[in-house]
Amino acid sequence: MALLIRICCLDWATGHCNSPLLLLMHLFFAAGSKAASLHWTSERAVSVLLLGLLPAAYLYPGPAMDYSLAATLTLHGHWGLGQVITDYVHGETSVKLANTGLYGLSAATFAGLCYFNYHDVGICKAVALLWSL
Repeated sequence: MALLIRICCLDWATGHCNSPLLLLMHLFFAAGSKAASLHWTSERAVSVLLLGLLPAAYLYPGPAMDYSLAATLTLHGHWGLGQVITDYVHGETSVKLANTGLYGLSAATFAGLCYFNYHDVGICKAVALLWSL
């Protein structure tokens, strides 16, 4: 513990003793911003994946493409609605209730799309049938 406090007291830029609380806060927020950055990057990766997945689903329809679309569309919608909750829902109880509802909605969406893929024509074929109207 003494080693940890001694390390936390050292200001790496000047070599002087700094407040351990400030350093711990810096480490905490740096880790949080790293996680937020990775989350933002993964959101962009799923968006780019969807851009390539949609034409691929048209060109190569099949069960693998149907389930890939079910997973990525559900994840994309979950993250998007999660941001709506973050921006517009306030209060600890309301946020917990909204997040619980979001997880339930996302699970039901994924289960429904998987059910549709398994027991009906699948997402790719359904979109093709809609386009043929």
